Amino acid sequence: MIAGRAVRNAGLAALALACLAPSAWALDLTMPAPIAEVETRSDPAAYLSLPTGPFANGSLPQRRIDGAVDQRAWRLDSATLSLTQLSSPLRAQLEAQGFTILLDCEARACGGFDFRFAIDVMPEPAMHVDLGEFRFLSATRGDEALTLLISRSAASGFVQMTRVGEGALAMAAGATAPTTLPAVTPEIAPLPQTPTPPEDIAGRLVALGSVPLDDLVFASGAATLAVGDFASLDQLAAWLRADPARSVVLVGHTDSSGGLAANIALSKQRAASVRQALMRRDVAAGQVAAEGVGPLAPRATNLTDEGRTKNRRVEAVMTSTQ
Repeated sequence: MIAGRAVRNAGLAALALACLAPSAWALDLTMPAPIAEVETRSDPAAYLSLPTGPFANGSLPQRRIDGAVDQRAWRLDSATLSLTQLSSPLRAQLEAQGFTILLDCEARACGGFDFRFAIDVMPEPAMHVDLGEFRFLSATRGDEALTLLISRSAASGFVQMTRVGEGALAMAAGATAPTTLPAVTPEIAPLPQTPTPPEDIAGRLVALGSVPLDDLVFASGAATLAVGDFASLDQLAAWLRADPARSVVLVGHTDSSGGLAANIALSKQRAASVRQALMRRDVAAGQVAAEGVGPLAPRATNLTDEGRTKNRRVEAVMTSTQ
């Protein structure tokens, strides 16, 4: 079981990840923007599937590295920084500290949608990934390996680091980051506010890059959307019709009950059913695509009925850049 904790701070321009025993956690990353929130997960007996190339020909080349895994995600106050401005300083720091870069690619070059859902990503809201705007790096240093996933929303930058090796073992065993941080004056930040009302589907889509269409109803095990009026589809259709340059991918999700292949197929069929519903609302076919990832991106535990219900959903992911 991977344990998690969240820490919220504002006014921190950087976070030094140096352990109390420097030889065990000899990695010091300075974030390129103030840190608003950090979430961590760790497992002392796990492994990292380290991508060594882009997704191609139906598969992702990976190398399994066993050991303790430490994973953390940062949300940064960086509304004005580009993806390059977020990622380039982090790569430079890794190289300066002796890491060898194995893979450095951006969204389409990585393999886009297929690559994103072939790697381990912490769920929202800890880590947000724009399918059209993310950067991924994998690197090694001796027996250590790590990956960095960098993306952004309209208001924030997001950085996820997954690390396996001696340093991760120290963190997984309970070591904490030092109390000595860079010379800044920390302030207590208020909890992040939802940028638009929850019922404003278009507003949330623009602000966050993706939004679950939680009012949709499917019969158990069926791919056909139930008959009825769905406010989320009406709002999404109106937003798409207002500008032909706007586009989304509908991504179907299931819980983990049943086989992987069958669930992926079902999730894609459900997304396709929602796509047809949008087209019946006079949305152009070219503005909407449908994909499915089955149980591979849960937003809750699959060990309870409530969690499985939350995981069965279709999400709209914005793919246009205007």
